[in-house]
Amino acid sequence: MCSTTAHPHTNAASFNTLGIHHLGLSVPDIKQTAAFFIDQLHFKQVGEKPDYPAIFVSDGTAMLTLWQIKQHNKMVNFDRCHNVGLHHFALNVANLEQLQYIHQRLAKLDDVNIEFSPEPLGNLPIHHMMCTIPGGIRLELIA
Repeated sequence: MCSTTAHPHTNAASFNTLGIHHLGLSVPDIKQTAAFFIDQLHFKQVGEKPDYPAIFVSDGTAMLTLWQIKQHNKMVNFDRCHNVGLHHFALNVANLEQLQYIHQRLAKLDDVNIEFSPEPLGNLPIHHMMCTIPGGIRLELIA
């Protein structure tokens, strides 16, 4: 028989999640993708598991776990219109000037595809851009 008794110090109204601890991304080349986050977005490598293999990077707020796929010949690229899974993930930047600076840097890279340049997000007082980074992951940057 299953118990439905709540933990004595927790009830349904007294807990909440605290944001994402980390986001795990499977990529074809963890070194290339890690280098993108470190070199272009100033993340720091905070760990590594060479036997898995995985590399952990963080900007001090968000942590990403980059997992190496095993067989490139069986890799299936994500199709945001037809696949279940990560459509994209978004990172905050401090202001529009930083967003524009990052856009200019990323637009010069051969392994980054800019989907759209910084533009207003609807009627909100924020701007965003979308790109595909090394490894084929869609990244949105928001200021």
